[in-house]
Amino acid sequence: MIKVEATNGSKYEAHIEFITKKDWENEVQSLKLALEKDDDDDDGGNDDCLDPDGKLSALYGEEWKEKSTHSLMDNKYFRDIPEFQMSKIKILESDSAEGLSEEFVRYTRSESNETEEVKRWYWPLVKCVTVKVPDNDFLDHVTLMDLPGKGDSNKSRDQMWKELIASCSTVWIVTEMTRAASESDAWEVLEDASSLLGNGGECQQIHFICTKSDHEKPDDINKVKKAVMNEFKKRKTITNHFSEDSFQVFTVSTKEFLKGEIVNPDVNEILKLKEILKNLNDAHSETSNYVSGAHGILSLIQGAKSREVVEQKNDVCAVLEGNLSIQLNRVKKAIEDITKAFEQHLRDGVEKSQNLCERKLRSFLYPSKTSGRSFHGTLKYAVKNVGIQKPKKGKRKDLNMILASYLTESIDEKFRKTFPNNLKCEHFNGAIEAFSLNTDSLIEKYKNVELQLTFLQTEEKKMKTKLNKTILTQKKLIYNSLTETIRSNMKGCYKEAAAFEGAGSLKRMRDTIERHVESKMDMFEKAKNAMLEQLNDLKETVLRTLEETMEESIEHSLKTEACSLPDVLEHLEMVKKHCDELNGDQDEKK
Repeated sequence: MIKVEATNGSKYEAHIEFITKKDWENEVQSLKLALEKDDDDDDGGNDDCLDPDGKLSALYGEEWKEKSTHSLMDNKYFRDIPEFQMSKIKILESDSAEGLSEEFVRYTRSESNETEEVKRWYWPLVKCVTVKVPDNDFLDHVTLMDLPGKGDSNKSRDQMWKELIASCSTVWIVTEMTRAASESDAWEVLEDASSLLGNGGECQQIHFICTKSDHEKPDDINKVKKAVMNEFKKRKTITNHFSEDSFQVFTVSTKEFLKGEIVNPDVNEILKLKEILKNLNDAHSETSNYVSGAHGILSLIQGAKSREVVEQKNDVCAVLEGNLSIQLNRVKKAIEDITKAFEQHLRDGVEKSQNLCERKLRSFLYPSKTSGRSFHGTLKYAVKNVGIQKPKKGKRKDLNMILASYLTESIDEKFRKTFPNNLKCEHFNGAIEAFSLNTDSLIEKYKNVELQLTFLQTEEKKMKTKLNKTILTQKKLIYNSLTETIRSNMKGCYKEAAAFEGAGSLKRMRDTIERHVESKMDMFEKAKNAMLEQLNDLKETVLRTLEETMEESIEHSLKTEACSLPDVLEHLEMVKKHCDELNGDQDEKK
């Protein structure tokens, strides 16, 4: 996994994060066991999940073949990377991008024509590399991440993969134009990750980028785009999490771009992608929030100087407190109505899970066109990895997600509408955005306390922005709780199955898993209850934040005794002017 972001320094940097030494020792043991399996065992065969020869040879050359796992942990193999032994981040620096690339190639790639003298490759030990680039405006507020499409066989890397992919706001899927619509790998990657990006993440837009558009005619380009869009519409797994509006197709040619000329921008849309990056990086909203906050604080200071509006303050306070009570009840009712609807959907999901999960379980345990011998290692790896099957070739599968699929499918559409992945406060069907103390109408009526009410407006806006981020974080945990509850209930069974060795162990693993699921049908009910409990906790968090924040703001603006404060009228007028300009720019963009 490689991340690229900006640095304030003048040098190019690579920050290399390693897996732990204990983690690597466990992986080496698994790799060696996979290779040492008895080829005569009918249920045996090498574990194709792990690529044992490739990983061990990269780090140890041929030495690993004659040595024990304990010997392979000797410090001499890690002499050049003391950071790995100390669980620290290794930092490389260079004055140029090319120089840095030469330095960190052994941490990111298994081979390179330019560095044939490298005898030891450290990429099997690396969790993530963060490249920091100086003097790059595009990356001021954006991090680019190059992620493997199907996770990783290493537990800690796979966990980081899931966390990173769930934090992406925009995802680019890149494939060749000639086979864009029919490229099964690209669509599989998107399907596998859709729940982690959509309801379980915060992805707002997916861009399907078709490369090698050189010399294509506009009509051919349009045919490709239409074919890709039609393919998107067919993929229910993806459309459960993303609407058509959030999916776009682009065609690009790097040859033209690198030559410095783009003949037809409708065929080669790299400039459009650059504009998208620029918009992602646009710090306008941060500036607007900062200026708006300053406007509110200055309004409060200037308003507090006034000593002759005590009676109006009391009247306004009473109205505001009444409005707050009404608005809180509306938000509470909206969330409770949504929770009841979720409860009904989840009930249906529980019933379906209990009646039909055996079918999905058998599909996982007895894959078609796969012999028992070749599947033994795959299942062995899955039970050792808490239900996650990750072959070198083919689809990544998570048995916990498969078992939870009837539950997640029952709520997918409603969840997406309740918790949209956008920057507006539209959660809970717009209930948060609709929350308002109606300060606009009060300003017209009570001109003498306009400044205090202006402060309340900015505090309300700031609170909604903060609450939106809180909900976006919590909604991911709420959605993923269904699978996590199933995973927790399956852990004991995985541990038991992982202990089987020798002849007949494949059958015993399968039987153990089937018996466990059959005896634990209540885990679907537990998953439902866990999700509803988290929804209720979020409701309490939202209501508490709204009530406490606005009560405190009313207290500061209208109930605090007047005191000796500086006159900030000149500063207030200047900031108000900037605030109006920024809001005007925002309206034009809309």
